[in-house]
Amino acid sequence: MSEPIAIGDLELAALISSRICHDVISPVGAIANGLEMLGEEQDATMREQTMELIRKSARQASAKLQFARLAFGAAGSTGGEIDLRDAEKVARDFVQGAKHVLNWQGPIATLPKNKVKLLLNLIALGVGALPRGGAVKVEIKGEAPAITLRVLAQGEPARLTEQVMSLLVGANGIALDAHSIQPYYARRVAEAAGMRVTVETRTKEIELKAA
Repeated sequence: MSEPIAIGDLELAALISSRICHDVISPVGAIANGLEMLGEEQDATMREQTMELIRKSARQASAKLQFARLAFGAAGSTGGEIDLRDAEKVARDFVQGAKHVLNWQGPIATLPKNKVKLLLNLIALGVGALPRGGAVKVEIKGEAPAITLRVLAQGEPARLTEQVMSLLVGANGIALDAHSIQPYYARRVAEAAGMRVTVETRTKEIELKAA
């Protein structure tokens, strides 16, 4: 297998920052638009509908930022482990919506933070594999810290691009941008955690596994 491409720390940080900004710009923009509409709207019914849009967008922005804090950031940096209950909470807030549901099966335990970061990134990739919605199933098996992580993305269609799959398994020479940085980062985190990511595609299902 070819070695994964390598980029400098500054470029990695810049691309991850761009990815996070891309994820939150839509709900933050909706909040700004809603506040502008409130300043002009006099009808009580329309004002309440606008407030509901603002509340919904604020929840989405908060969920995305809390997720990014664990998946990309230095959360838990004062210690070497993260509670899986915290990971489950941010994952549920991130996934749950009109199109996606999350099924979580795992122990109540703490894991080395790189393994938790890897799990959250695999969950995000699972959501991305279901553009029309579906179920994201998480399975954490084994005795901590020697565990296996498995994420199943089930829906129609369920797909990952060749670029994403290649970056996850360590292909060489693939250009990186803010959209493709997540599978590359997941690969780097897997290496730091002493794990290897595999991808299997089946009809209406993508399996992401780390062991």
